[in-house]
Amino acid sequence: MNAKVSSTRRLSPEDREKQILEGAIKFFAEKGFSGQTRELALQLGITQPLLYRYFPTKRSLIERVFNEVYINKLDPVWSEALTDRSQPLHKRLCDFYCNYSEATYRNEWIRIYMFSALMEEPLNKHYIGLVEEKILAPICIELRHYCGLPDIDINPIDQIELDHVWVMHGGLFYHAIRKHVYRSRVSSNFNEIVSRAVSTMLEGNKAIQH
Repeated sequence: MNAKVSSTRRLSPEDREKQILEGAIKFFAEKGFSGQTRELALQLGITQPLLYRYFPTKRSLIERVFNEVYINKLDPVWSEALTDRSQPLHKRLCDFYCNYSEATYRNEWIRIYMFSALMEEPLNKHYIGLVEEKILAPICIELRHYCGLPDIDINPIDQIELDHVWVMHGGLFYHAIRKHVYRSRVSSNFNEIVSRAVSTMLEGNKAIQH
């Protein structure tokens, strides 16, 4: 029997599941979701049947990875802070994007997201829907308040309004893509990048409304 496989059996079920999940995150970040569980098991030093004991199908493993990397990173406190009008909107947006980037703009997060998007993975669409609902729509509402525009009860958010916020959100996301996917040279002062992007959004939004 392979010594490496034998030694790994000493792990508790909880630790074994954690080992597989953490290994799968790194594996899919390098291979994409087309990577085979046989190769993953080999990298982990376990048998494929043992892997399937914890995750009966590759699909169940992918869904668990996606929940761990994406869904569990969405902190409900962010939405609350975004709508706290006791703080200036510029500060709220800067604080949010600095916190969001710290939690999400990491190598595994970016690479898995891009791989799954190219495969038209439905989990990506689910995540985008959550981002729009929990983050971008509240930003649209706060932008309206900042500019003195009617509330959404009077005039619902339209697609061009949402897309305008996506431009800022996507621009900051692209900074992470350049860093983690293209391995390009990027500024290390992300806080300043966020501050400039937010200022441009706020002042630009005011300008086009008047």
